[in-house]
Amino acid sequence: MLEQGLVIIPVLIIIGKIIKNIKFIDDKFIPLILLAIGEAAAMGLLGLSVSSAIQGVLLSGTAVFGNQLFKQLTKQENIE
Repeated sequence: MLEQGLVIIPVLIIIGKIIKNIKFIDDKFIPLILLAIGEAAAMGLLGLSVSSAIQGVLLSGTAVFGNQLFKQLTKQENIE
């Protein structure tokens, strides 16, 4: 079951990058939008259950966390 859901993570990352380029959507709403999409995708892929809902939250969180971790680790600091 978990293996089927893992495909959702890169999909959410790609959707997040697309949403980031939409000017009228504020960046603070991207995680909430990805959560809704992740929930819908998990329940669509894994079936309607509490376990699927939990998987949707975890997969969405992993996508957002992974994106932020990558940004923070690759950020160039100006040291003066």
